[in-house]
Amino acid sequence: MKLKITGHTKVVGIYGDPVGHSVSPAMHNAAFEALGLGLVYVPFRVVAEPAGVLETAVAAIKALSMLGMNITIPHKERVIRCLDEVDEHAREVGAVNTVLNRNGVLVGCNTDGSGYMLSLREETGLTPKGKRVLVIGAGGAARAVLYSILASGSAEVFVANRTTDKAETLASEFGSRFKKAAIKAIELDREIINEHSANIDLLVNTTSLGMTGKGELDISLENLPERAVVSDIVYCPLETGLLKKARVRGLKTHNGLSMLVRQGAITFELWTGRKAPIEVMKKAALEALGGTFL
Repeated sequence: MKLKITGHTKVVGIYGDPVGHSVSPAMHNAAFEALGLGLVYVPFRVVAEPAGVLETAVAAIKALSMLGMNITIPHKERVIRCLDEVDEHAREVGAVNTVLNRNGVLVGCNTDGSGYMLSLREETGLTPKGKRVLVIGAGGAARAVLYSILASGSAEVFVANRTTDKAETLASEFGSRFKKAAIKAIELDREIINEHSANIDLLVNTTSLGMTGKGELDISLENLPERAVVSDIVYCPLETGLLKKARVRGLKTHNGLSMLVRQGAITFELWTGRKAPIEVMKKAALEALGGTFL
């Protein structure tokens, strides 16, 4: 069935900057088409500056009777103040990646952490319970991933960020909630990362470094143990420089596309109330990237 745009078509989409690389439109539109739903997914570039742009964009969800919106870099934390309600999980995480328009009430949710954990288990078999984890980044995506890792019962977590103050704030905030885990902030420095890598079970990059046009994450993986899994939430390209280094070293890898599909499926179900066609979404995302899962 072809996707048809009519006067009854409802709009969803994604707000962020950049959004040109996003495969979410292809993924969701394929799912809408497969189920014959009167929905269309559109990417919207919403810049961080000048002030007020995000607020205007969020107000448009109501004004245009949009069904909802995905939120990505750099707005996952800032969007919270623009919403009418934020569900308990997203409030605990401190970041929103999905907005629902419930009869004119905008509700913020977060599907990133759940999507990440589902994809990590599915792709690698790893669960962070009792494990030592190194999370790189301290932004909105890092908050969701870190929260889910801690909630699963990880034993020790290092948070590394170029702005160490931000990592320390995040470690302190989550440390007060998850008292059974040891959480420590460290500088995102090649030598410091190497020093803390010897007993790590999972290393996950939650930054945009490695994304096409964003440069590469300059760290060494030489001290990681053979059991370690290296995970990168970037999905464009499918194999970032970080994942390539891990593969060459013989380590198990986890790319960002599987997380995108899983969190997207949860979002799809929140918007539509229908079970997401996972395989359709995965196929469309892969075709949009012109690649295959590694």
